[in-house]
Amino acid sequence: MRAQRALGKTGDLRCDYQYRTSSQFTQTFSFLVCMKTGFFSLLFVALLSCKKENTVSDMNQKDSAKIISENRKDSTTIPVQHKEEIFNFVTELCENKGHFDSGKYTREELEGTYKLWFQMGGIALSTPSVYNFNGLQKVRNEKEAILAKLDQDFASQKRVLENLKLVKDPYWEDIRKQHLQELAEEYEFRKTEIKAFSDPSVLVNHKLSKGCENFVKALNSNEVQMTEEWRKLREEMSKRNSDPQRILNEFEEHLYSSDKKDFATIDLITFGWGNCANDHIKRVEHDEKMNKKFESLFIKIDSECDEP
Repeated sequence: MRAQRALGKTGDLRCDYQYRTSSQFTQTFSFLVCMKTGFFSLLFVALLSCKKENTVSDMNQKDSAKIISENRKDSTTIPVQHKEEIFNFVTELCENKGHFDSGKYTREELEGTYKLWFQMGGIALSTPSVYNFNGLQKVRNEKEAILAKLDQDFASQKRVLENLKLVKDPYWEDIRKQHLQELAEEYEFRKTEIKAFSDPSVLVNHKLSKGCENFVKALNSNEVQMTEEWRKLREEMSKRNSDPQRILNEFEEHLYSSDKKDFATIDLITFGWGNCANDHIKRVEHDEKMNKKFESLFIKIDSECDEP
């Protein structure tokens, strides 16, 4: 019995040891489980926090981008205000005040366009007219000086046209081009005419003589042919004159003059070839379209006009 009891005590001790060992293991395991759970919980919270911060950051970036975009949009939709200014100009009977948008045109551009529209019309070059014997002698004697001045005037007028500041519109650039072409043709015509009074042969095969060959032929032919064409010209002139008999009487008077050839030269160049060639020069047409194009440059025009 003692042995069994002792044995029983030993067994109880073993069991108690096993129980205590098992309990310690369980506590350790539970601790580890708790630690693991805590670790993962902290990790989850950290990840959740990062995600939240990233989400907030993305939202902030999107909001910032939206604000910038809206600001840009607002800045582009705000109309730019330009100052309304006054440009003064005159026409035949009126003094005008044109109200213009300084954001579209400068005062210098309007000034140049006005000159092209209103002041560049008509004949830009001039040379002495030859209607009588004294005029013919003057042109022959002063030919070189007349031609030199013509060269200077042409160069000056050409430079003015080229340097005009115009409003940015292809229409006005085309008008400038037409004026330059007209100026070049006018220059060539006047230079050739002055030379022809001394030497009619310059008219032969000249580009300006196209359609005017009958006058060129008469000026470079014998006396009979010259007189015949001269008579025809005077007869045509008399039909268009308010005093036709005067035109015919002048012809008869000059026909029997010792300076008959010079008188014939005056008429055949001035009233014959001159009028014929001048009609072939392409002139810039100042029409209603050009007037409206100029007026359209202004917001409004206030005019004070005299009675015609």
